[in-house]
Amino acid sequence: MASLRPWRLLSLYISAIAAVLRFIVTILRRASAAPSHILRCPIIVTLIDHCLSLYFLSLGLSPTTVELDGDTTVHFWASAHRRFRRPDLVLVHGFGGNSRLQFVRLAGPLSRSFNLYVPDLLFFGKSHTLRHDRSELFQARCVVEGLKRLGVGRYTVFGISYGGYVAYRMAEMWPEMVERVAIASCGIGCTENQKTEHLGNLGRNVTEIFLPENPENLRRLINLTIYKFDPFRWAPDFFLQRLIDAMCEYYKKERLELLEHLLAQKADPDIPIPTQETMLIWGDKDNVFPPLLAFQLQRHFGPKAKLEILKDTGHASNIDSPDRLNELIKSFALGCSNS
Repeated sequence: MASLRPWRLLSLYISAIAAVLRFIVTILRRASAAPSHILRCPIIVTLIDHCLSLYFLSLGLSPTTVELDGDTTVHFWASAHRRFRRPDLVLVHGFGGNSRLQFVRLAGPLSRSFNLYVPDLLFFGKSHTLRHDRSELFQARCVVEGLKRLGVGRYTVFGISYGGYVAYRMAEMWPEMVERVAIASCGIGCTENQKTEHLGNLGRNVTEIFLPENPENLRRLINLTIYKFDPFRWAPDFFLQRLIDAMCEYYKKERLELLEHLLAQKADPDIPIPTQETMLIWGDKDNVFPPLLAFQLQRHFGPKAKLEILKDTGHASNIDSPDRLNELIKSFALGCSNS
């Protein structure tokens, strides 16, 4: 086994050099072919993207694209060397960016204990489809089918926010695949009156907040979802606008359709109860889905559901409290006590 380490280091080194070279070539091409494009996609965004890729590669995760059919492609970051003594763990991201952005603080610690599979949902990252189904059930079906193609059997799935809807559907529809399910800060199980009240409390059109087109709405989104700090506090508006333009360059229309489909669904407080062990994780300062919904959902799910409330944590627990979130996911997925 020791003889394999130099080869792994060499492989990582080559991957790092290749990523840097791709970055340089990309910048040179844009500079020569379309100078105006740089104004819409600042170099810093591309640099961050490549740094995130390098970091995930350093964790032993490999980018993998799965063609489900002629219409649909799902992209994963998956453990390059699967260890059969380790359990499999799937992380499903929310609406605020792709899988690397949302799980950059979780992937490192969790990759040391699990075979990790981190999909990009459709129209985020490199996943896409020509089909017109915008339901979270279709998202779940694509993730499950992609995992089957990768040879993944039983696994624990964790989903946050929009990813919680997807994780719930995975557990509901494919109990033979999903061993345990953990859901963080998700709106499943609320009543129609609660849904109307929560949407009204946001103070403006929900799509304007969660798909921001200007710095004002981006700042409102950050203030709404993150409790402990504001990562863009000192960022000038012109930089935020270019950041928005870069992040919304692709699939803007399709993401809007995903959000509109979710909002148009009738609320159902009597959703099917998962047969698996379930963990609900909520921030006590969540302004998107208040903790009241967490207690309500736990009562509905019954004795197999455990609720963990994170202190001084907003909707984005992956940003506000990543260390505690890592501990909870790890102990739950390993079947340990969380106390």
